[in-house]
Amino acid sequence: MKQAAALLNFSGMPHCFRRALLLFPLTLVASLSVRAAEPEAPLTELRLTALTPAAAALLTPPAAIAAADLPKKPAPSPLFGDVLVRSAQAHLLGATLSGPRELTVLAYHAITDTWAPFGKVTLPGELIALRPAPAGFIAETRAATAGVPNEVSRVELTANQRHLRALDWVIIIGYLVFSASIGLYFYLKEKKQSNDDFFLGGRSIPWWAAGLSLYATGTSAISFIGIPAKSFATNWQILARDAVGLFSTALVAIYIVPMIRRLNVTSVYQYLEMRFHPSIRVLASALNILIQLGGRMSTVLFLPSLALSAVTGLNVILSIVLMGVVTIAYTLLGGMKAVIWTDVLQVFVMLGGAFFAIGYVIEGIDGGLPEFVRVANENAKMHTFDWSFDLLRPTVWAFVMFAIIDLITYPKDQVMMQRALSTKNPKEAGWSMWTLAAVVVPGSITFFAIGTALFVFYQQHPERMNPLLSVDATFPHFIASELPVGVTGLIIAGIFAASMSTLSSCMNSVATLVSVDFYERFNRSATPAKSVRLAEWMTVISGVIGVGTALLLALFDIKSAFDAWFALQAVLGGGFAGCYGLGMFTKRANWQGSVIGVICSLIITLVLWQGSMVTPVLYPTFSILACLVCGYLASYAFPAPTQSLLGLTVFTQRKDPA
Repeated sequence: MKQAAALLNFSGMPHCFRRALLLFPLTLVASLSVRAAEPEAPLTELRLTALTPAAAALLTPPAAIAAADLPKKPAPSPLFGDVLVRSAQAHLLGATLSGPRELTVLAYHAITDTWAPFGKVTLPGELIALRPAPAGFIAETRAATAGVPNEVSRVELTANQRHLRALDWVIIIGYLVFSASIGLYFYLKEKKQSNDDFFLGGRSIPWWAAGLSLYATGTSAISFIGIPAKSFATNWQILARDAVGLFSTALVAIYIVPMIRRLNVTSVYQYLEMRFHPSIRVLASALNILIQLGGRMSTVLFLPSLALSAVTGLNVILSIVLMGVVTIAYTLLGGMKAVIWTDVLQVFVMLGGAFFAIGYVIEGIDGGLPEFVRVANENAKMHTFDWSFDLLRPTVWAFVMFAIIDLITYPKDQVMMQRALSTKNPKEAGWSMWTLAAVVVPGSITFFAIGTALFVFYQQHPERMNPLLSVDATFPHFIASELPVGVTGLIIAGIFAASMSTLSSCMNSVATLVSVDFYERFNRSATPAKSVRLAEWMTVISGVIGVGTALLLALFDIKSAFDAWFALQAVLGGGFAGCYGLGMFTKRANWQGSVIGVICSLIITLVLWQGSMVTPVLYPTFSILACLVCGYLASYAFPAPTQSLLGLTVFTQRKDPA
């Protein structure tokens, strides 16, 4: 009851922050009074361009359509020549003559199984041939005068972007300014920060705020956009991961997090030194830093910026720079307190926008909520639990395996654990995990429901889709084309919030690891003041690297190199994660065995990678299992640990003081 009361009273929250949360619903209500003005141009339009035969020959024809991808439902009118053209991921384009010289382009959407017209063009003469072309067709028409060569034209479907309005920009900029002001608030309040202040918020963060920060950090903009796209295209089976994960989260809250919090560590890799050897700590920490700098930060900036750009015209580079600069500012000024309290704000912005979006989509469905439920059930769109034993699919058993692996290696991620370490005591550290468990499933259900509602909405209104966009752009397309002015800005602020919460956590984590695991560990003359100063510099440097790498992704075609880096991360990361399982769940494992386990893990996973034997999603699982099995068996070839294991395993936990 005390915990519930604290949550309802927002215990520990800065006063300015409480006022902002009270103003949030008022801002939402005010924005609803401003409806989107009618656009000057439709979402898509057809263009007819005269071509020379030579120019037409240069157009690369689209790939052939496989028989399995042909429309299940016949077109409303006979297609001229039965010609079909693939457009983006889920659309097929066809054309029908609606008049002697009038060509209507139809689009078939494979996911909703619907046809819709997307414009008409008047041809220069009688149509005699039609062949596929990118985003349209090449039309050959008979010349009006005998002896004159036939005319060749390109019929092309083009998209018009919906640009943000002034009120949208006011809301987005207001959100960014307020985020930066949180950092300034803590900077002015606590100008001289100690190590604990900058890295862990003085270990004074309320449990519920730490829990919300855990949720914000784990929910990036990729989730904000990607989960609705996944449920739009398929069903809710991925949600089973979060449902099954609740059991492992409960055990983490009871045993793992309090155990690590009792050690009073700042870096989770300090545990690896206490349990095994300094070299394991240093190598694991260095790898985590490389993963944050090499891909995680840039990805959470680049991918949502790219998705928003496709539908709103919002410049990718501007989005990356805005999010990056503001996040660097508040993380640098306020340290961990600013990061966590900004995360709390971002959770309200994210979920507030998501709750409104699901309500607005359902309100736009003919028949409302009952029709939404009927169509979703009829199409099995809310199917969640797959009890089959096919591990190539997202089954319950696959998620059980993932949950077990996550349980025994949970402290592996400094970014997440740093929030639990910032709480007042081990008990509150555990409560932060319970808060995460309480939020994660309802939050995920909301995002999955958005995708399902979009399926029903676009099944009723297929003409309001954009056949030129990928499935991943479905929710951003709805945001830009259907939501009122102001609410569009609010939802985009929510996407920014999802990116910035992950980015700030990564920057603070990198700064902490460099200062604690390297500077303080190897520099005998290190002082708290110098350590904090180094952390401030590393916050800026890591942020600049993340923004810079995201800009490289935006400006140059280096996606293939990036894909290879992510695969390599999966190959390298699992071994050191397995060391936590060896350390916490066995008393016999020693540092020699853990080193052998890491080496075996690396070799086995490299073989799987080079041979393409399993899906890359399973690399971490096989890597961790290899470390656990090989490391434990190898430990018997060496003497048992001689140091005290008190507080270092789940079997030898310290007790909290009464």
